[in-house]
This record gives sequence, structure tokens and C-alpha cells, in this order.
Amino acid sequence: MMNRKMKRLRTVHFVGMGGSGMSGIAEVMIGLGYKIQGSDIRMSEQLERLKALGAKVFLSHLPDNIKKADALVVSSAISSNNCEVVEAKKKMLPVVARAEMLAELMRFYYSIAVSGTHGKTTTTSLISTLLAEGGLDPTYIIGGCLKSSNSHAKLGLGEYLVAEADESDASFTHLKPMISILTNIDFDHMSTYEHDKNKLYSGFLSFLHNLPFYGLAIVCLDDPGVKEVMPKISRSVITYGTTDKADIYAKDIHFSESKTSFEVYRKNKNKKISVELNLPGIHNIQNALAAIAVATELDIDDKSIIEAFKNFSGINRRFQVTKNVTVKDGKITLIDDYGHHPTEILATINAIKSGWGSKRITLLFQPHRYTRTRELFSEFVEVLSQVDQLILTEIYAAGEEKIDNISGQSIIEDIKNKSSKRPIFVRSLQESVDVINRTVKNGEILLLMGAGDIGSFVNDLPDLLDS
Repeated sequence: MMNRKMKRLRTVHFVGMGGSGMSGIAEVMIGLGYKIQGSDIRMSEQLERLKALGAKVFLSHLPDNIKKADALVVSSAISSNNCEVVEAKKKMLPVVARAEMLAELMRFYYSIAVSGTHGKTTTTSLISTLLAEGGLDPTYIIGGCLKSSNSHAKLGLGEYLVAEADESDASFTHLKPMISILTNIDFDHMSTYEHDKNKLYSGFLSFLHNLPFYGLAIVCLDDPGVKEVMPKISRSVITYGTTDKADIYAKDIHFSESKTSFEVYRKNKNKKISVELNLPGIHNIQNALAAIAVATELDIDDKSIIEAFKNFSGINRRFQVTKNVTVKDGKITLIDDYGHHPTEILATINAIKSGWGSKRITLLFQPHRYTRTRELFSEFVEVLSQVDQLILTEIYAAGEEKIDNISGQSIIEDIKNKSSKRPIFVRSLQESVDVINRTVKNGEILLLMGAGDIGSFVNDLPDLLDS
């Protein structure tokens, strides 16, 4: 039901509506009774879903698109020179950032916001799943597609809203939740913070201090960046991690392919929980512990926590495993992951090694953004040397201009100069098919990673491989 405080807002136009964060907000607002329309440059699954739900979709940016709009919500990927934005300002219409619109929705709920450089989508998904299993029927807005609902978002009937807090443009400081989670702090999107570590840390602290004085910060004690800011957090704090110094911690950890089991101890509870999780890796144990901290705070019973994890079906492109993919030499395991930062790549590689032992790993990686590649060049070189075979594409620009001497080929050359590895450069994803056909053998693992169009390529790949 439309909130009466926002009833003057009848028709809302989303500029860049196909983005994962934008489409989720749009879907929730459709459910609340708002008339939603939006523009983007190409059709996508998210836009098809919104269209089926009643949204009007424009596949171009034109001033005429907004003639019936009461307000514009603008993706961070959209320039201030966009013709729809310019037209809205001429007409004196409100133009708000995605995070500002999310903040307005959150005001009407008991809101839970998940921040951190890595793990936001998985943690938000796990929290939403635990709240649903606990009978709280939450509203959620997630940066990935939750398999159980086949959607980025859902309008629940309960009082809770769970959402990601995006630090990439510092817009997460608009949000004012009741519970904030901080998974980790790493160096990414540093141009937003003027390449200053202290400004990055200050951004996360500002987000945490948007909590009311009676709010709760749930933070990962395993992370060095989090530990550095902890003494400055002036709100109630619960810690989680794999160390017994944390308030909520995991012990007796066992990995088996994509499944993980562990015991959870909570310092304010005498009873431990035995958890089975359909996700691999230490980083996903940490994500699960954050969700358990929220569930415990909201008095969700242990049985519901255990059942939620056991039945969790995952998120698209977050360690998505396809077994028995046919190649010329037999069967391989295909793993697809959205990770595109060196820390995420290393966590995924380590998760595979923990779950699958010494099986040979081939990584097909598509770097994402020239600026990120430049800022983390040496880290990329180091982590991409950790696999048995690397196939590297050209950088996916994501709208950025090329930067001199920063390319897929320059990464390849630096790896060759600093190790005995012999990575393979391909000019296109299509070109990688021949390399995979020639080099990936029966029983091996093929890992695809990146945030660009490799995400759609993975759907076609099994049919392109020799069988």
C-alpha cells in the first residue's frame, strides 16, 4: 500500500532502470502502488520482469519520456548531462539518487542495511532468507537475483526491510537504518574518496553513525579495515568472525565442494548451532555469521536459522556451480562468479581449493573498468597468478575511457615477467572458447569471473564447447 506521506508521488521515472539496484527499488514501489516507468538503452531480464509487473519501459533516453513523471530516480551510472535529467531540472521536478529513494522507503520500515566492499549481496540474501524462514516476511532489495524468488526484490507484509548499502559513490550515507552490517573495508572505488584511505574509512563511519543512538552495528572482527575503524564507532556493536574473540564465531569448519558445515557459538547464548551452508569458503562463513547475528537480535529461533541455511538456493552469479558440463575430453565443473576485485578473486580461488582439493583450475577473467585495473594492478597480477591456467580478456570498460598502458595484455606481460606462469590473452570472450576446448580436460574446474558481459556469455558457453 502506498505510504500516505509520499502520496503526492504518483508517477516515478527511473533513469537507468535496468540496473540491479534500480530495478529492485522499482519492483518494490510497483507493489506499493506507485506508477513506475523508466528508461535504459537495452532490454534485460530485469526490465522484462518490471514490464510484466506493469512498469512502462523506454529503450532510449528522450526528454519526452518524462512528460508524465512527478519525480526522477537516477542511477549512479547516469551522467548529469542525460537529456531526461536535464529536462526534469528544466521542469523543476525532483531528481534524486537511487540511494536517496531507497532511504525514503527505509524510513517506513525497521530497516537493515548491509555495507562493505565485498559480500553485500550474499549477506543481504542470507539475512532476507533467515527473516523469511523466521516468519517475518521481510521486504528486500538485493544487488543480485535471489534464486528462491527469481528476483532482486520482494515486497513483504512484515515490518522489516533488508537492503544493500552501496559505498561506490558514497551514497550509502543517505541511509538511516536500525541495524547496519559492515562486512569488510577494502580499497575500491577510490576516486570517490579522493584516493585517501582515511576518507574511505570516514565514509563507512558516517554510514554507521547514521544509526540512531539505540541502533546496532554488526561488524566482522576478521577484517583488518573493520578493526581499524572499530574504536571510533559510537554505537552498540556486535562482532562476528572466525576468531573466538568475536561475539558470534564459527568453529569446527568443514568444506566439501560447494557445501560448508560449522558450529556457531554466541557469547550471549549457551547453546551452539550446527550449520550446513550451500556456499563454500571462509568469506561465506563470515557472511552467514552476519546473518545469524541479525537473526539472533530479532529473536528468530535456532531451528529457523538452521532450516534457512539448509534450504538456501543461492544467488545468480555468486559462486554458481554447474556440474557435469560436457567437453571433448569428458565432464568438467563450471563455476560462475561476479567477483571482479582481487580480494574477491582470491576468496573464490581459495574456496575452490578448500572444497575441491587439488583439482586443476582454469580461470577465465574479464577485468572490469580501466580505473580499477590501474589502481589495483599489482594486486591483480599477484592473485591471477594463483590458478593453474589463466585466460584473460580485454578490460570491460563499463563506460570509461581507455587509459594508456592499462590493458588485459599489460596484465599478461607482468604476470609472465614475475612468475613462471604462461597466461593466455584473448581479444574477445568468443575467442576463449577455442582455448577452453583445447586446454580444459575431464574432471577439471573452469571458473569464470567478472562483472561485464561475461555474465551473459556464461549462459551460452556450455553449448559452445566441444562435446
